[in-house]
Amino acid sequence: MIEVVDLHRWFGSVHAVRGVGFAIPAGQVVGLLGPNGAGKTTTLRMLTGIIKPQKGSIQIAGVDAIAHPAQSRRGFGYLPESAPSYPEMSVTGFLRYRAQILHVPRPSRKTQIARVIEECQLGSVAKRRIGQLSKGYRQRVALAATLLHDPKVLILDEPTNGLDPTQIREARSLIGDLAQNRTVLVSSHILPEIERTCERVIIIGAGKVLADGTPKELCEQNTKGGCIVECKGHLAQISFTLKHALPESDLETTPLEGGWWRIKIQAPEMSDACEAVGEAFGSARIQIRQLRPTVAGLEDVFVRVLEASEGAEA
Repeated sequence: MIEVVDLHRWFGSVHAVRGVGFAIPAGQVVGLLGPNGAGKTTTLRMLTGIIKPQKGSIQIAGVDAIAHPAQSRRGFGYLPESAPSYPEMSVTGFLRYRAQILHVPRPSRKTQIARVIEECQLGSVAKRRIGQLSKGYRQRVALAATLLHDPKVLILDEPTNGLDPTQIREARSLIGDLAQNRTVLVSSHILPEIERTCERVIIIGAGKVLADGTPKELCEQNTKGGCIVECKGHLAQISFTLKHALPESDLETTPLEGGWWRIKIQAPEMSDACEAVGEAFGSARIQIRQLRPTVAGLEDVFVRVLEASEGAEA
């Protein structure tokens, strides 16, 4: 449903987007992650036709978005980070106004407005002025406006920005419901929300795609050289054995009941720290009741990918 190939965009001498490319099939929910200044918003603005790329191609729902921007816009709904609304208008009045702008056929406008009010759970506030609503409900109104022409692709820029924890959970649930029959691209810098909402993550840094995969795949790919062991014995012997087996390791030790210890080991230079620990403790006759690799979280992946990119640029 979305196919992006080798996008480039300059602003004067600044090369803001440098060869971004990805493909999103129908029905997939994808998170676009990156720090401030990474090129996320510029990429979304090119996808939605607000600005043109100076190189590359964009296909949305089978339409060339660069050659036919007006036709392309009919295939997607776009929720910008600061979605415009009119606080003096009622929810229904605003949706009626947006339906007219989107050229929703007059005979079907009432039906489409009723549909998006139901989809976005706005029935209880449909007659209220937008300015009287909480930010969470105002965000729902903005999202409803993007759905009036029933697009099969949704592009959401920071949809939970500024919401409180309860509103974030509600927004996450709503996005999940909307994604059941749509392709969704969500841009955000809030990693936990991307991890909970999206089945795939694209990490952008310095205008380039640095990583692309499911959260599980990315975490497994970046889990190297770490393990957690629960063992029993004298701490001095345990520490000596670990430092001998893994000389470049960092140890985080926690005492447990019954003379047991939980030790978190970080050894970035080791491809399989668990195997090394098991062999060393076996030779030293140190009792083990648990030994498992540490699994990186999405935040760890994000930091490592960006650090690796910065190191390569240096």
